[in-house]
Amino acid sequence: MTRFIFITGGVVSSLGKGLASAALGAVLQARGYKVRLRKLDPYLNVDPGTMSPYQHGECYVTDDGAETDLDLGHYERFTGVPSRQSDNITTGRIYSNILAKERRGDYLGATVQVIPHVTDAIKEFVTSDLGDTDFLLCEVGGTVGDIESLPFLEAIRQLGNELGRERACFVHLTLVPWIASAGELKTKPTQHSVQELQSVGIRCDILLCRSEQEIPASARKKIALFCNLREEAVIPALNARTIYEVPIAYHREGFDREVLRHFGLPQPEPDLARWSHIVKRITEPEGEVEIAIVGKYTNLLDAYKSLAEALAHGGIANNVRVKLNWIESELFEGIEPAFGALDGAHAILVPGGFGERGAEGKIRAVRYAREKKVPYFGICFGMQMACIEAARNLVGLQRANTTEFGPTPEPVVGLLTEWVRGNTLERRGAGDNMGGTMRLGAYDCELAAGSKVAEIYGAARIKERHRHRYEVNVNYKTQLERAGLRFSGMSPDGQLPEIVEIPDHPWFVGVQFHPELKSKPFDPHPLFASFVKAALVQSRLV
Repeated sequence: MTRFIFITGGVVSSLGKGLASAALGAVLQARGYKVRLRKLDPYLNVDPGTMSPYQHGECYVTDDGAETDLDLGHYERFTGVPSRQSDNITTGRIYSNILAKERRGDYLGATVQVIPHVTDAIKEFVTSDLGDTDFLLCEVGGTVGDIESLPFLEAIRQLGNELGRERACFVHLTLVPWIASAGELKTKPTQHSVQELQSVGIRCDILLCRSEQEIPASARKKIALFCNLREEAVIPALNARTIYEVPIAYHREGFDREVLRHFGLPQPEPDLARWSHIVKRITEPEGEVEIAIVGKYTNLLDAYKSLAEALAHGGIANNVRVKLNWIESELFEGIEPAFGALDGAHAILVPGGFGERGAEGKIRAVRYAREKKVPYFGICFGMQMACIEAARNLVGLQRANTTEFGPTPEPVVGLLTEWVRGNTLERRGAGDNMGGTMRLGAYDCELAAGSKVAEIYGAARIKERHRHRYEVNVNYKTQLERAGLRFSGMSPDGQLPEIVEIPDHPWFVGVQFHPELKSKPFDPHPLFASFVKAALVQSRLV
């Protein structure tokens, strides 16, 4: 029988509901329970696939091809449970499905309303595809009081009534701010937030209190009194040295104990050894490497959330601290590129991205890494720019480019119009809708025997997650290989280049997929572990 834990947030956004959900899931796992995590997003977009990273941060992709909220990356990194299409829903997707049903006449002439039709659709999403899960942790995006969140709050209120307290628990995350001028913590915002939640019919069972200062017993007692809670159910959520220390901190404060107490379930002692090991590796490293990330969304680091975490995981694998130097790619454009920004880097990474802005700067960064023998990792767009750089400067095709920026006489990178998923041929056209029309999800890749990537993976075939609309043109494969760029990973049908490398370079790998989406602190992705190791070797040479 699945129990449901609903996590809401109040006072301000960005308090860390996703991290709190993921950490609680990890601790419940450590006690031997099976967990699944879901996200309810209140925005009207069908999914975040068409949203700018500056608006929404990273778009996380699942094995089955869902474009989802970045919090699902936290869920996977903390629990290791692969997310699915059924684990992220938006207001836009709910309304889109309901309106499609209305047009078909599925409602038999009924007036379609928020209650019951929208709330029923939300409840159906929350309670479906659960299997033998012990706990379903369901995070509600936004902040209590936002008009956009009301249908979701009403839906979980109804579910709470239908399931009963023995199967539903409401966790509310709020802020207890420190007012420096007064020299004290203020509990009033938390009180008001809980009252706001009560105004829509939801009684908070456990309160998580984010604070930068220790919350004294007197403050916890006051919060419990005014919020109609037991004092033990007011859980401090203080800043941690690393996000991977949060499961340990929550257990220490009794968060998981209160959840199990609410449901009247056994409380086996949790095994948190792997989290202690991870924290020790992060806080007591044996060295440091600096990696330059040459991107175009560096003003909002949430755009590269999984990438930053995967690099940290590579550091965990090598017991070193990874210092990230975020560099705007346009810095390398113009008459005098500022390559001095790369002088201290032990490795260079060019991540994914869309659009022409900053592309020439990325190409120049690739050339710098290739010629200076600095370890280079190109991901998605970063692989495409590596192929264009090689075509221009090794093959001699000076007009080599990508059709993403318009017509070009040498389309080394072009629009992906068809590919195979399983036994199905999928097709896309230049005029198709943007949303959901990329090559999305996990696909097989065959590795060339004796290649660097085959050695790194220790396998002949791998499966990685994709999110792209353009692809390296296989017709240029022969020319590029003659010039020294090896195509070491291909789709099973041999038509889609997946990985390129330069054999005589210390470490030069470009991949069309997004390996950062599958990396975890307790299971670092082999490419990131190898890349950071190459950076460590480079650091000893300079």
